[in-house]
Order: sequence, then structure tokens, then C-alpha cells
Amino acid sequence: MGESRGRRRDGAAEHPSVTLSNGYRAVIEADRHQPGAFTLVVDGTPQSHVSLDEPEYLSFEYVRRIGHAIDLVALEGEAVTALHLGGGAFTLPRYIAATRPGSRQQVVELESDLVDFVREQLPLPRDAQIRVRHGDARAVLSKLPVGLRGAVDVVVVDVFAGARTPAHVTSMEFYTQLAGFLKPTGILAANVADGAGLAFARRQAATLSAVFGHVALVVDPQVLKSRRFGNVVMLASDQPLPFERLPRLVASDPVPAKVVDGAELREFIADAPVVTDQTAVPSPPPARSIFQVKPGAGD
Repeated sequence: MGESRGRRRDGAAEHPSVTLSNGYRAVIEADRHQPGAFTLVVDGTPQSHVSLDEPEYLSFEYVRRIGHAIDLVALEGEAVTALHLGGGAFTLPRYIAATRPGSRQQVVELESDLVDFVREQLPLPRDAQIRVRHGDARAVLSKLPVGLRGAVDVVVVDVFAGARTPAHVTSMEFYTQLAGFLKPTGILAANVADGAGLAFARRQAATLSAVFGHVALVVDPQVLKSRRFGNVVMLASDQPLPFERLPRLVASDPVPAKVVDGAELREFIADAPVVTDQTAVPSPPPARSIFQVKPGAGD
């Protein structure tokens, strides 16, 4: 699996790492400011932050925003059925297991070596009902149990190859497949990364609006104004989103965000086209300086 755990020239132990089948290097770095917490870095890009002692703590801004949506998808503490496309270090599956005991969860992850590496270094809770399936996120959908169709409370789409979302998991056809797994009241949460102009995010919002009856965005106002590269969390459902409390929750986060829906969302989309399998492209690459972890940053 290419794992290394040697020693640096200063005598300190190196961060555990593994070279994945796609050639990327995955590293798990201890959080210097939070004992028992770790960051998974893939190809120099932070992918996941996990607190083994406090799995209900969500560090990354966009993950906290998805966490708020998950909190509102059902009554507090009520078990749910969740489908996660993209595993990383299993931050949100751990969160659901901690905040909604008894939940049934399916995680789809392309890189088997990454799953083995994370499970070894950051073990999943023994009582968590988390089933991991290996393979391409879209290809695995056709292999999921029939019983999941129409039974999922929340689908999380957080699929990245390095720092970019692959084209084939951004189209109307892809989202239509996912819609078939959701309960009538189920919610899809997609993490979209974009930069100046937000052209990619606008097309994604248009595409989700073509598939689902109700769509909302949660975004940092500075990202919304196209002033910097960042994450846009997109939430979609066939039923009205149960998010009366969401604006207050995201506004009170360490990095405040706002909810965009209704007329403001339509203005945001403007004339952006719906993405199809024929027109889909990967998300734009960020500048390496935006997410790149500098050497020694996690030492």
C-alpha cells in the first residue's frame, strides 16, 4: 500500500502516509491545537478533519454547514439512513453515528487504499453501522441495495479527485439517479468548490433546480461576491427544506455564512445552463496556495 512511517532528520516521527493508486500521497497530520484530532491531506489538499474524542465537532467550514443541514433533516437524535459519496476520513459518517445513534450509513469511496489507511490510523467507532463500498461514486449507485431506493434521508456528495470534482458527478443525469434514493422528504447536500465568477456553482445550482423542486445554497458572503475561491454547499429536496433555523445557525458559525434561496437563488442562477453528461466539466482547480498545506504545517 506504500505506507511509510519513518523519521525526519530532526528525529521526530513522520506523519503516517500512503501513496494511492492514482499516484496522490495521503497523509494524516495531528492537529497541534486540538488533542485527539487529525487532518487527512491528499495531494497537498486538506480533505478531512476528524476528532476521535469529539466526533460531533466539525472543523471545516463547509462540513459544519452540511452538519447543520443533517441536524435539521429529522428530529434531534433520531436515527437516519445516509448515503455518502466520497469517504475521506469519514468525518460526517462519524458525526451522524455520534449525534444520531443507530443510523444506517453507506459510504462510497474510490480509493480502497485510502479506506484501509484511514481505518488503520483513525478507527471508526465499533458500534457505528457504516458500510463502505469501493468504487467510482456514480458506478456504484447501480450496485446499491434495492431497499435503499426511496429510503435515504440524506445524501452527501463530496467527491474530489485531488482538489477538483470529476465531471461525471455534476450532471443532471447523475443527480436524477441520486434523487431516486431519497425519501420524499430526503435531502441532498453537495459540496461545490468554485472561484471568481462562480460559473461552475451557478451551473450546478441550475442543474439541481432542474431535478429537485426546492434548492438552497449555504455560502460565505465573500465567496458569494466572487471575492475568493471557496466552497458552496448546495441543498436540494423534492419537499420544502425544513430549514427555518438554518440561517441563524450558519450565521453564528466561526466563519459566518448565509442561506440563498427563492428569488435570490434565481438571481444567482440567472441564465446558467443545466449541466448534462454531454456538457459536464470538472470543477475549476484552485490555486495551489489556497488549500495547499505548507511543509511542516502539521508538525
